[in-house]
Formats: sequence, structure tokens, C-alpha cells
Amino acid sequence: MSPFMAHLLFAVGAEPDTAVRPEGLGDHRMRMGTRLAGNLHETPDHGEHAMETNPPANPGRRAFLLVPAAALLLSGLPGHGGERKPLKIGIIGAGRIGGTLGELWVKAGHEVLLSSRHPERLEDLARRLGPRARAGTPREAAVFGDVILMSVPYGALPQVGRDLAAELAGKIVLDTGNPYPSRDGDMAVAARAKGTGVASAGFLPGVRLVRAFNSLPHTALRSEAHRSGERAAVPLAADDEEALRVAARLVEDAGFEPVAVGPLARAKEFDVGTAVYGKALTARELRRGLGLARP
Repeated sequence: MSPFMAHLLFAVGAEPDTAVRPEGLGDHRMRMGTRLAGNLHETPDHGEHAMETNPPANPGRRAFLLVPAAALLLSGLPGHGGERKPLKIGIIGAGRIGGTLGELWVKAGHEVLLSSRHPERLEDLARRLGPRARAGTPREAAVFGDVILMSVPYGALPQVGRDLAAELAGKIVLDTGNPYPSRDGDMAVAARAKGTGVASAGFLPGVRLVRAFNSLPHTALRSEAHRSGERAAVPLAADDEEALRVAARLVEDAGFEPVAVGPLARAKEFDVGTAVYGKALTARELRRGLGLARP
């Protein structure tokens, strides 16, 4: 457990038996509770998502379950962990989602390498974004990035994972893809049944995966970024503490508010077809829709 998380556990008074323990990835791995404040499930009668709220059994447990959200808030404060330096972001699939996020991150001071199977088609966009952007191949993006944005059609994810396994190993990867059976075939059906977070982790072994930017409409990435008032929220799911913090920073830098939902297994709660999918919700609305409403 990292000193940062240990400090948070102490600050909120979590009980010793609720401590976060590493599971094979040292300080980078964080085991989150199976319930943060509730659970979203599908009701068999209507096929719709309903909320079932189960409060934690005791105050110590309740405090622990708030740690991921507190970690996200504190990690975004200036000065936490030193000065926040610009990141190098490799974007694999610079289409409507990847291209828009690349533009937002360049404006925030990061460097991006935009990639696709036809990098020559991205040269104009890279020139327009200025010296912090350039175009290249997916392999070049995988090598370039401290962080990778994976934004390819979901059916292509297994092949990308195989082709770039060596380049992606150990890197933080933000996965935006959604499985659509009409486009991606039977693998999409299986991914939805398993949960996209768990399925993506199987296609991208060895990476530090975060489900992110999959639930907002691509048009909202441009129209809702840095909006006045309460920002639009982006749900995040990850099994890796540091990856979650980096993803939260990039969500903020793009002009949105990060909401930690839980481990990758809980990414299913904001998959295609859920009550929160495809909506530009505020953080309060998103937490309420996912049963994460704060007490």
C-alpha cells in the first residue's frame, strides 16, 4: 500500500481489517471494496438497470469505501506529489473520441502522438494542434506514450493487444471502446456478458488498465468539456491505484470531473445499455445513478 493511501486510511479512521493490500503489483495494485455504496443490477422482469443500496456494516468500513474518491480529489490538488509535469500520451485510434481528447490534452499542455492505420490522414490535425502533437503508427504511439489512450473499434482490440503486447507491457492504458454485436460480432456479446472492463483486461494482458471515456457521447467530449457550473462526469474503473490517479488527472485536464466507481469488474455498471450510458451527467447525478451517492 502506498504512503498516500495509508495516510488517507488513517485520516478517515478505517479499521485495520479494511486496509488495502497489494495483490501482485506492489504499490500499484489497489483492491477496492466490492460495494462502494450500492450495486447496480439488472432486474429480470424489465431488463432495466435498477439501484439497490446496501449501507456499509460499520463506520470504519464506510470510511474506507470513500477512500478511492478522496484519493482522486487529493491527487488533483496542486502540489500533491510534487509539481504536475506534462505527460506523453500515445493515442491509438485518433478518431472522433481519440482525436477530440488529443486536442483537449494538447491544450492542457501534454504531448500527444495521434495514430491510426493511416497516419497520413492525421497529419493535418497534428499540424493544427501545434508542436506538442504529431502523427504516427499505432506502434509508434505505444512506444511514445507514458500513458496510452486505446480508442479502436472493440472488435480490433484482441489483435491490437497481440500486435503491441511488448510495447504496451506495464503501461497505463485508458480503454474507451464499447462492444457492439452489430459491428463486432460474437466477441461483443461475450464481452458484454462478462463486463467490458474484465473482457478488455483479458485482451490487453500486462497493462495497467483503466476504463474511461466510454460512457459519454463523442459529441459531448467537445461540447461539454470545461463547461461552466458543474462539470460533466466521467466514470472510471481500475484495479491499479496509480493508474486510477493518472486517469483522473487526464479527465480533469480534458475538462471533466472524474468519478471512481471501483475495480474493473464494476466497469460493467457504466457499460452500453446501463442507465448512465450515453448521458452527460454531473458527478452528483452519476453517483446517484450508480448507487454511489455520498451520505
